[in-house]
Amino acid sequence: MKADAIVVGAGMAGLAAARHLAGRGARVVVVEARDRVGGRVWSHAAARRVTPAELGAEFIHGKAPRTMALLREIGAAAIDTADEGWTCNERGELVPETDDFIAAGALFAQAATLTPDESVDRFLQRIEADRATHGAAAARAFVEGFEAADPALASARAIAEEWQSGVDSTSSRPLAGYGPLVSYLHDACIESGAELRMQTVARRIAWQSDAVKVDAVDSSGSTLHFEARKAIVTLPVGVLRHQGDETAVTFDPTLPEEKAAALSGLVMGNVSKVALLFRTAFWEEIEGGRYRDAAFFRAAGSPFGAFWTQVPVRSELVAAWAGGPSADALRDLNRNELVERALREFGAMLGGAAIARREFVSGLTHDWRRDPFARGAYSYVLVGGTNARANLAAPVNGTLFFAGEATATDGQGGTVNGALETGERAAEELLDA
Repeated sequence: MKADAIVVGAGMAGLAAARHLAGRGARVVVVEARDRVGGRVWSHAAARRVTPAELGAEFIHGKAPRTMALLREIGAAAIDTADEGWTCNERGELVPETDDFIAAGALFAQAATLTPDESVDRFLQRIEADRATHGAAAARAFVEGFEAADPALASARAIAEEWQSGVDSTSSRPLAGYGPLVSYLHDACIESGAELRMQTVARRIAWQSDAVKVDAVDSSGSTLHFEARKAIVTLPVGVLRHQGDETAVTFDPTLPEEKAAALSGLVMGNVSKVALLFRTAFWEEIEGGRYRDAAFFRAAGSPFGAFWTQVPVRSELVAAWAGGPSADALRDLNRNELVERALREFGAMLGGAAIARREFVSGLTHDWRRDPFARGAYSYVLVGGTNARANLAAPVNGTLFFAGEATATDGQGGTVNGALETGERAAEELLDA
C-alpha cells in the first residue's frame, strides 16, 4: 500500500500527527499494533457512575495548551484536582498533610546549572547534609511517585529543567476522563481521510532519502507492506530501545549514532496503578466524615505510596499508585495479587480493612512494563542525558520524523500534552520537508 506519509503508532502523538497531515490533504496510513487507539491513554468505563477508570494517563499537567484546546473543541471541560492530603505518621495514624508534595520539586531549582550532571540521589544526599535545608525526603518521593523514576538513575538537572517549565505546578483532569478526547481524535482522523490499520505490528522500517517502507504483521500473521515518501515514528522509548528478539522493531539502515545516543539517555519509568471500585465512598463517612474531602492519602515506605480519590467529583473510585523503585518491588505480582495488595493497603491505611473489603466491587490494572507495545509507563532522562529528548526529536534525512512524549523538549515529557504537541510538530516538519 502506498501513501504520502506513514504514521507508526496510534497513541496521542500518532493521532495528532495523522489528523494534522490528513487535514492538509496528505494521504496518510496509520499502523497501530493494538486493537484500540490511544496508546498509554486507556479509559475504562467504571461499573458505577460516570467516572472512568484511567489505567494510563489521568491528569493534565500545567497549562497544557493543546490538551485544553482539544477539550474545548469537543465541548468538554477540565476540573482542577483537589489538594487536601492525608499522610501516615510514624505510628501509622493518618494526619493532615503539611508538606506540599508537588512543591517538594522546587528543591531541584538548585540543580538547573549542575556541571557535571548528577543523579537525583547524589544531589539530594548533598541537600540532606545541609541541616538548613528541609524537604529532601519529600523531593525523593516526588521523583519516585510523580516522575516514576529511580533516583539513583534520574538526572537531577533534567528534573530541574522540567520543574522550571511550570508543568508540575498545577494539575487537573478531563471531567469525563480522556476517553472522549481519544475518540474525538480517532474520528477526526477518519473524517480527514486517514486510514488506520489496527492490530498491525510494525517490525521493520526501511528508509532512504524520501522513501520509507514499513513491513508489518497483522492479526492473522500475514505480512503487510506500506510505502510512503516519509514516516512519523511515535513508538515509546521502551519499544525503540528493545532489541534482540522477534518482537523488536528494526530500522534498515540502523538509525544514526545521534539517535542511539539519545535513546541511551532515556529510559521508561515503571508504574503500578490499580483502580479500586467500591460500592460506596465509605472513606467519606468513617471517622465522622473526617476524610470527606480528601484527595490524596500517602504513606511513606509502603509499596503503594499514594492513593487518590476523584474529589472534587464524588465517586466510588480510588486509584492506588506506586512509581519507580516501589513499582519495581511489585513486579512479580500478577493482576489479582496486585489488586489484592492495593485493597489491603488502602483498608489498613484507613484503619478499616474489613469495611474496605466489604464495600469492594472490583479492581482494574494494566502492566505497562510487560506490554510489548509500551515496555514501561513514561520516559525520564538519565544522568548526562540532558539533550536526549531534543536529539530523539530531530528528523533523519528529511525522511523519518519522531514524536511522542519522550521527544517533548519544553518540560512536557511524560505528559499527554507533550504527546499532542510533538505529534503536530512532527507533522509540520514533514510537510515542510
